[in-house]
Amino acid sequence: MSVCLDSWAILAWLDGEQPAVSRVSALIGERPVVSWVNLVEVYYRIERDHGRDAADGTLTDLRRQLSPDLPGTARMIEAARLKARAAIALADCFAAVTAAAHDLVLLTGDPELIDLPAPPCRIEDLRP
Repeated sequence: MSVCLDSWAILAWLDGEQPAVSRVSALIGERPVVSWVNLVEVYYRIERDHGRDAADGTLTDLRRQLSPDLPGTARMIEAARLKARAAIALADCFAAVTAAAHDLVLLTGDPELIDLPAPPCRIEDLRP
């Protein structure tokens, strides 16, 4: 495993947005890590925009291509601690602490993560 993805990276990849689609596609064979919290975020956004069947199918496909990581109690506390010190979404906290726990680079285009002071992991900006 070489990288961790957040929901921003996954959604940009699914939507074919460059440069995210090229970067994620090049790494997909390595089964990037993703927090289940971020997968849930991808799921609800797809269901909201395209319906439950699309969300179910996408989740099935993503589970085959990625390495979903279910956070335990310690990781949940780390996410809460990050949320307490930074004005970012809770799902972003899970992405960052999941990347840190696996010593991976977090791929994202989310400004909240990119601009995060003293992030717990290395971050690669996927914005054009």
